[in-house]
Amino acid sequence: MLSLQDIRDAATRLRGQVLDTPCVESRTLSDIVGAQVFLKFENLQFTASFKERGACNKLTLLTPAERARGVVAMSAGNHAQGVAYHAQRLGLRAVIVMPRFTPGVKVERTRGFGAEVVLHGDTLEEARAHAYRLADTEGLVFVHPYDDEAVAAGQGTLGLEMLQAVPDLDTLVIAVGGGGLIAGVATAAKALRPDIEIIGVQTSRFPAMVNAVKGTHHPQGTSTIAEGIAVGTPGTITQSIVKRLVDDLVLVDEGDIEQAVLMLLEIEKTLVEGAGAAGLAALVRYPERFAGKKVGLVLCGGNIDPLLLAAIIERGMVRSGRLARIKVSARDIPGVLARITATVADAGANIEEVHHQRAFTTLAAQNVEIELVLQTRGKAHVAQVLEELRAAGMEAALM
Repeated sequence: MLSLQDIRDAATRLRGQVLDTPCVESRTLSDIVGAQVFLKFENLQFTASFKERGACNKLTLLTPAERARGVVAMSAGNHAQGVAYHAQRLGLRAVIVMPRFTPGVKVERTRGFGAEVVLHGDTLEEARAHAYRLADTEGLVFVHPYDDEAVAAGQGTLGLEMLQAVPDLDTLVIAVGGGGLIAGVATAAKALRPDIEIIGVQTSRFPAMVNAVKGTHHPQGTSTIAEGIAVGTPGTITQSIVKRLVDDLVLVDEGDIEQAVLMLLEIEKTLVEGAGAAGLAALVRYPERFAGKKVGLVLCGGNIDPLLLAAIIERGMVRSGRLARIKVSARDIPGVLARITATVADAGANIEEVHHQRAFTTLAAQNVEIELVLQTRGKAHVAQVLEELRAAGMEAALM
């Protein structure tokens, strides 16, 4: 059974091999959510994820015979890079099985750490099965991403560091996929501070641990922007620890996670992936639950696809009103478009797109409909732009 001593031993092994990342208060986020928020910046690890801790601890525990044979792991992301990087550092052969759909940038990054990448299967389950076959046929040691006590012990070193940095934390809010991170952190934190509250967070699209622990039957989706915690079946070892030590598990939606990613980017100037923002998403969604408490959050990873990040930023700007689409109807006469754009400019908004529509409209033939995408200062500014267009004799509405 995983113990505090296992985690302390792991911390000794990891010293100098992974970063003791900062754990600092965010005053602005604290003001927004009504709790005192401390952030553990695991996105600053070399591979931008906490997964290094568990991978490194597991690899350093291998016997000389196991080291000579090498290791195999299955992952489409952070675990792959953590195993590959530390295997390279320790001079071990590493085979990483990734599903065929894995983005090329992740494949190349994993290869860049010296791993042999095998693309197999269309799902994580197919890739995992192939990794087990390789372990059997080639005598490789399988490094599980979460259901392994040595891996969970490595992840648990986060709990030691957070309570060393901020000893009087009331609550730790931890993202949950297969459960390796929360199992390790809960084991360490509850042993040191039995009164501390441990809250796990899953995305509503992948609620496997919530269903397993609470006996609920939330349906499972097929995709999420928090792909790092998109696990269909929680670990056996980790599930047992979660049932015993974790006080509660909550669900957040995709919109909550998007908002949290954007808040961390804008306020803390730090980049996290969807799973890394899950803890903050829970504070935003359930502020009354954490009001007035000292809360520790783990920014567990920063490997986000640039195109996904661009979409999150743009959608966030729409929600806040800083990007708005309006429709303006006016008499179709020479100079009308110039009048519209001048009015918008005088109101202090910037035009990003213009669509001038004559044929596909129900307006009278003498009228024209113009769609504008505007960059503004927010919703109040959008309302001001619309009023000034109406004052200039045009019909204007938000689309």
